Amino acid sequence: MTPIYNQLLIPFITAMALAITMGGSGTAPAFSAAYGANVIRKSIIPGLFGIVVFVGAFLAGKKTAGTMGSGILPSEYMTFMVVSIALFSIAVTMLISNISGIPQSTSQAAVLALAAPAVYFGKLDTQVLFAEIIPAWFILPVIAYFLSYFCGKYIYQPMRRRGLTIQRAQNENRKHIWDIVLVVMAVYVSFAIGANNVANAAGPLYTMTINELNIRESDHIVILMLATLIVAPCFGIGASLFGHKILKNTGKEIILFGKFEAVIIAFISGSLLLLASLIKGIPTSLVQVNVAAILGIGVAKMGHKNIFRKTQVKRFFTMWMIAPIISFFLSLLLIFLADMLKML
Repeated sequence: MTPIYNQLLIPFITAMALAITMGGSGTAPAFSAAYGANVIRKSIIPGLFGIVVFVGAFLAGKKTAGTMGSGILPSEYMTFMVVSIALFSIAVTMLISNISGIPQSTSQAAVLALAAPAVYFGKLDTQVLFAEIIPAWFILPVIAYFLSYFCGKYIYQPMRRRGLTIQRAQNENRKHIWDIVLVVMAVYVSFAIGANNVANAAGPLYTMTINELNIRESDHIVILMLATLIVAPCFGIGASLFGHKILKNTGKEIILFGKFEAVIIAFISGSLLLLASLIKGIPTSLVQVNVAAILGIGVAKMGHKNIFRKTQVKRFFTMWMIAPIISFFLSLLLIFLADMLKML
């Protein structure tokens, strides 16, 4: 094997490790609703999740892969060293989040890990980052929260006024049709994850491989498919290794909800992420959109104070603020050290 191919092994292996950590975190928004409503066994989740993520990446992930491959840092800077460092920084950040049992935004960690070398080299595309990507990170969870809140309010408040809340909820949740619909929604969200989050690793790999091997343009789509094929199945492995604790935290410990509410949460989360992927190719946080939808339902049922004072909710917000910062500064530090070593 030639030296260049030996070099490429490092970022590809790092990308696979990253995909495993992403799979652990991504299991929550895909299956926390179904798991929280007790309609799917946890042993089935990893395999189903991995298969559908791959299909989503293959069919709908091209735009987001393009954003991650050249939209933040110019493609000519996507070298072996830069991509390896960025992927390693994201993987470390996600591993910390998975060990903590907190679902974390892979996209935020990935974008900031690539923004670090862009800042270091003075090539950051501020228009894409500050006018498109970052606003979406704030806007989409807010939309998810209010959509979910109004759905919950519309369902539960009329029932409370009639004094039939418990009886109606129990009768509705006994209907087997909701089991089927909820599993379909979990698959739908997994597809959306494939369309968006796989690009966090596959996009940089794709651009780097083209640069390092001087791949002709007619073969670019083959390289993208290869990168996707390597990265996407590892999501299922990550779901198996890390998914249970995160599923428990999001599906069981924020709020216990029924099947109808779970369908609302899954549909809102998956639809917003899929729209971001297909329309603009924006890498965005499904984890935060999903938790926002869960909180919206929770507030509609139990009130603002009863939900936001929960320890798990506070831990989520703390980790969401810290993790992307870790990714950025770790990537920046490693780029700086690597650049200094090259000059010695």
